[in-house]
Amino acid sequence: MKIRNSVLFTLLVLTQISILSSCKQAKDSGAAGQDPGQVKHPEWSKNLSIYEVNIRQFSPEGTFAAVESQLPRLKELGTDILWLMPIHPIGELNRKGTLGSYYSIKDYYGINPEFGTPEDFKRLVKKAHEAGMYVILDWVANHSSWDNPLVTENPDYYKKDSVGNMISPYDWTDVVAFNYEFNETNDYMLEAMKYWVKEFDIDGYRCDVAELVPATFWDNVRKELDKIKPVFMLAEGEKPWLHTAFDMSYGWEFHNIKNKIAKGEANANDIETYLKKNDTLYPEGAYRMYFITNHDENSWNGTESERLGDGVEAFYVLTATVPGMPLVYTGQEAGLNKRLEFFEKDPVEWGNYSMTGFYKTILNLKKTNPALYNGPWGGNWLRINTDADEKVFAFIREKENHKVFVLLNLSPEPVSFTLSGKAYKGKYTELFSGEETRFRKGDSAELPAWGYKLYYR
Repeated sequence: MKIRNSVLFTLLVLTQISILSSCKQAKDSGAAGQDPGQVKHPEWSKNLSIYEVNIRQFSPEGTFAAVESQLPRLKELGTDILWLMPIHPIGELNRKGTLGSYYSIKDYYGINPEFGTPEDFKRLVKKAHEAGMYVILDWVANHSSWDNPLVTENPDYYKKDSVGNMISPYDWTDVVAFNYEFNETNDYMLEAMKYWVKEFDIDGYRCDVAELVPATFWDNVRKELDKIKPVFMLAEGEKPWLHTAFDMSYGWEFHNIKNKIAKGEANANDIETYLKKNDTLYPEGAYRMYFITNHDENSWNGTESERLGDGVEAFYVLTATVPGMPLVYTGQEAGLNKRLEFFEKDPVEWGNYSMTGFYKTILNLKKTNPALYNGPWGGNWLRINTDADEKVFAFIREKENHKVFVLLNLSPEPVSFTLSGKAYKGKYTELFSGEETRFRKGDSAELPAWGYKLYYR
């Protein structure tokens, strides 16, 4: 009897440990009643690409109306999701520069008068929808400006140091951090986010520094917004737990690998290592956003030409063809080669849109070939090895009877190489030249420095 009771006790203890362990894993994943990756992507997002609109610098006017006038061009470019950088009034207290940072929010229910009126914004969203496009707003949930009325009216909404002073995150001295341990903070922010979906019919959000805001908040936001309409959510961050609430997260690590390859500090094999890790870390079907530039990179770390040199096109071919959603940033289609001021007026010099044909061609393939679709709708990737794997990254993606075969020379020297295996065999059309090519087992190929070929069928 004593031995039997001991066994029962042991079983009970082990069961409790197992339950506690499961609970801890759910908590660590960031989930709130969901498993990682259980977000239901809106089906309209399955083959789309995204365009980041820096409204201030998009035109000399810097207005919603100026963006609206360019909707046909952006649609033609192949970027059907418009991510608008923050549109709210900007704080003046502790402001940086003359115009301040978009990310210093003075009023979560207001519109920056520099950009236009609420009616102008509502019209922009309506016209985008009529064009078959979607609009997501940049949302700053982690911090506000120091002169946001909440600071004085609801000081409990904010984090404080050991002596009770409100604090700025990092060196962002123009903003003050919210405290999400205070339930009313969560309630206020949720209602503000619901407002823009209900009143202006926006299609979702790009959420600034999303990793600094609790997962429980984001999970609840997604659940509540989806009750209004199916939304699309992009997190600035790349923690896997974000995908309990977000459709898409940033591919910062992949971006940094591309920069390192351009500087000779990494090579094509590092791409395979990254993609395999990505497949292991993230929920199946999770979207990743890939890019060669964005507002942070352009203003603070350099233009794509500064960082990638002659490899700009090759790196974008890679960006747009691996599993993920490609981004185009304001001015990228014009071959923008200057760093845009962040706190001042500094409009893009558009010129003749010199890179538009390149981006339009590749984004159209993304939209029309199911092998390149996003998330669960697209094909998996398979590297095709060569006898020059440090320089050449070759891979295929395949979905049903659709196939894409990509050859990239990610080095500053011409390269000749032989393909291994036979998964790439078959007849293809090369995207940029229109030439038809048949590949056979053991074929050889050559590419110039930073050269690329994109074959499809």
